[in-house]
Amino acid sequence: MSPAAVRPPMPRSRPRTVVVERLDDHARLPFRATDGSAAFDLASRRAVTLVRGVVEKVPTGLKMRAPAGTFLEVRPRSGLAARGVLMVNAPGTIDRDYSGEIFVPLTYLFDGSYAIRAGDRIAQVRVVAEEPTRFRTGPVKPRPSRSGGFGSTGR
Repeated sequence: MSPAAVRPPMPRSRPRTVVVERLDDHARLPFRATDGSAAFDLASRRAVTLVRGVVEKVPTGLKMRAPAGTFLEVRPRSGLAARGVLMVNAPGTIDRDYSGEIFVPLTYLFDGSYAIRAGDRIAQVRVVAEEPTRFRTGPVKPRPSRSGGFGSTGR
């Protein structure tokens, strides 16, 4: 019998729970579009028209609190990016101690405008585990091949 055949199955961890408050009955809870989705979709609370060069803070109608030891990360949707709609500060970090409504800053790249309807998917959110981290002072030894900054790895 091969070693793989006698290994016990990996234990399933309990799902984390994010506390979500709806600010009105029309706000959509975060949801996965498919079983294989890596993140949960966020929807717009209201209709918004995006115009080129203007950043709109699009409301979700949700407040969220991440579980202890985690934070929330808001990421853009590739389907919107393909249409010229960009999330300005991607990814966005929602600190565990933030208690206000979640907004998604969006802008439009092309001439004209882009209409977002209430309930349209505008971003994704995922739970990210915090790593215990400390910073200390000390010398940082340069690595000549990677000290050039932006674009230092080539095209």
